[in-house]
Amino acid sequence: MSDAPEAAPTSRLNELRTALEEGTLRHVRRMVHAMHPAEIATLIESLRSAEREIVWEMVDPDDDGEVLLHVNDEVRANLIRGMDAEELLNATEGLEIDDLADLFQDLPEAVTRQIVRGMDQQNRERLQTVLEYAPDSAGGLMNTDTVTVRPDVTLDVVLRYLRMREDMPPNTDSLFVVDRYGKVIGTLAITKLLTSDPELTVGELMETELTAVRDEAAAAEVAKLFQDRDLVSTPVVDEKGVLLGRITVDDVVDVIRDEADHTVMSMAGLDEAEDLFASVGRTVRHRWHWIAINLATAFVASRVIGLFEGSIEKLVALASLMPMVAGIGGNAGNQTITLIVRALALGRISGDNARSLLMKEIGVSLVNGLVWGGLLGVIAWLLYGSVGLALVMTAAMLLNLLLAAVAGVSIPLLRNRFGRDPAQGSSVLITAITDTGGFFIFLGLATLVLL
Repeated sequence: MSDAPEAAPTSRLNELRTALEEGTLRHVRRMVHAMHPAEIATLIESLRSAEREIVWEMVDPDDDGEVLLHVNDEVRANLIRGMDAEELLNATEGLEIDDLADLFQDLPEAVTRQIVRGMDQQNRERLQTVLEYAPDSAGGLMNTDTVTVRPDVTLDVVLRYLRMREDMPPNTDSLFVVDRYGKVIGTLAITKLLTSDPELTVGELMETELTAVRDEAAAAEVAKLFQDRDLVSTPVVDEKGVLLGRITVDDVVDVIRDEADHTVMSMAGLDEAEDLFASVGRTVRHRWHWIAINLATAFVASRVIGLFEGSIEKLVALASLMPMVAGIGGNAGNQTITLIVRALALGRISGDNARSLLMKEIGVSLVNGLVWGGLLGVIAWLLYGSVGLALVMTAAMLLNLLLAAVAGVSIPLLRNRFGRDPAQGSSVLITAITDTGGFFIFLGLATLVLL
């Protein structure tokens, strides 16, 4: 699967919209036919529903399958609902097995049955193998189309074998060397195959230091392996080391992009598969639960303020200063959470270093609290002429930043420990904690010290 661009060029999108508004559909068709399927997918996601239907009808039927692979889940489901069985069958024709498996769960059951019936026995077994795995596992990512050789054959034999095949799987940088039982024992780089003496055997030139991944490995682990070792492809094996398929760098790029989208959207409590131009009702259904949580936490924060209504009435300055304490605490907490979520995604946090990381963030909060709390204290003194208020401001800022540090580290770590997504709604939760805590700390200290 090819990686989609981050965003369609603004000028091209504007040109397409202008052409649609002016009704110059011939120009629109030429533009669409000149685009790569990944670009078309990005443009479709960027269009309103009515415009999307017009553009989708203009897509070359040969590109339908690739476009469906690149759009997000919700847009894909909407496009598929508007296609008949024949169109869907044509769209899936020619797709690689791993790409076809990605589409399978979104296709109507009648269509999937026809697809399977139209396959030969080998491809049917390959598809079944991939479908048995979770989509976010190495087995779910792999393509079963591999080229294998035995260690005892010469390079000349291998070259003749490849010429008989006539084509090679995309992104093939090496051949997998297997024994008589199908176990991977090494790899033969294409460069060595082409530049070495044809009379040498595969076993004499193969690399025995393997980077194979288990079929049950998480997609994130696979992406990290590719990143760390600059891989183009790697074999996927079962618990006995038997070759099942391979993963290529284009699949890993998709994983990295999807993980980044998921992290950014989840921190705000959003679904990365949400259609940008979905209906109001559908969008509301996607977002209501986190808004409800935010409303509940905001109510708690308002009740905390209500506890100190008498203090605010006696010292009106508290009302203007307390949002600063809560706001800066929330910002600091979000910085910490972003750092922790990213570290968890990269596998950089374990039980051994989590405590050290917490102590470091506490240290950062102490320094920031003293520096910026002190600065705000000076400002409060200059504005209101009260040394006591300045001290309360400094202390409240320091304590709320400490609270933000502890919560910012703890929230994603605890969610991760209990098998939940560490990024999901984390910004909502940290804001609730720092708002409620900040109000309580600041108004509580002011009541004790100043009144």
